[in-house]
Amino acid sequence: MLKLGILGLGEGRSTMSAALASDRYELKTICDRNQELCEYRAKEFDFHNYTTNYQEMLDDSEIDVIAIYTPDHLHAEHVKQALLHGKHVVCTKPFIDDLSKAQELLKIAEQSGKKVFIGQSSRFFEPAKRQRKDFEAGLIGELITVESHYHADHRWFLEKPWALESAFKWLYGGLSHPVDFIRWYLPNVEEVMGYGMISSNGKAAGLKNEDTMHFIFKASDGRIARVSGAYTGPTQPAERDSGMTVILRGTVGASQADYHELRYSVTDKTGEEKIVRWGDATMKHYFRFEGQSHHAGEYQNYLDYFADSITEGFTAYPDIKEGIGTVALLQAMDRTLKTGLPVKVADILAEYQLSAAALN
Repeated sequence: MLKLGILGLGEGRSTMSAALASDRYELKTICDRNQELCEYRAKEFDFHNYTTNYQEMLDDSEIDVIAIYTPDHLHAEHVKQALLHGKHVVCTKPFIDDLSKAQELLKIAEQSGKKVFIGQSSRFFEPAKRQRKDFEAGLIGELITVESHYHADHRWFLEKPWALESAFKWLYGGLSHPVDFIRWYLPNVEEVMGYGMISSNGKAAGLKNEDTMHFIFKASDGRIARVSGAYTGPTQPAERDSGMTVILRGTVGASQADYHELRYSVTDKTGEEKIVRWGDATMKHYFRFEGQSHHAGEYQNYLDYFADSITEGFTAYPDIKEGIGTVALLQAMDRTLKTGLPVKVADILAEYQLSAAALN
């Protein structure tokens, strides 16, 4: 059984629940610089081994894995220190916010011999897992195109001062989920073109960056995909319009995975159409807190998968290379919003002395 430390107890709340329910981990220590939050989580989970000093967790030789859920701009340093102290690493998405640190992290990870896994949790929801299994089994034939979106009524974000700062971008915090779906099926995206805007609601609140975006991707083999995000207006009823969806269109079939609704539909190569919904037991596995505010089940799924990769010696994806590739694509998307022109991912990588070949 692996011993786990958790850094960052906001999103790390789900990871606490996941670790305590897992038979592959022993939760050893939790850490947050906010003393009150540490105390709150300790009481919530009746787990009282906490610290406000990351160094204490790094120095604990019993800890095998550190799971990092701190603000994006801190990820690179926190991952670096964990690797230098001989820990395997789980890091929430997006992996890093500055590709200038990518080369150093790749080198340190290789030298340490430790694994780095990016917590792209959306892949580990039941509909996405089922869709991937069917795709790999050839049920829809050869993939033609992928479509994905993340639409949510997040107007409540506009009441938070940090959401109105220039550093806050829904591109990274929200669209990184559907973008990861695209890269899962079309890993070799070479060019992106997109447009974005700040909605009337966003403008009235003082939002600095786009809350409504649409992008088209082109892969090196010529296939195309699209992604969209809209975050500051009402949404359709979930039965009509899932908040997050990925659609695969193939040569002999098609499939659709609806994230929060735990709903999956497929037309397979026989022409049979079916819709799969998961029941209360599965819902309870994923949504352990009020409403659907935290999705502990997907975190448990990926933590267990990562544990298996350590004990069995295989690579857990998304790994550090894939995580860096996704950040490069997100930065290309950010640039096309500013320029209104297509942007090649290779140009972004070249600016940081990286190459697509080195990330495969």
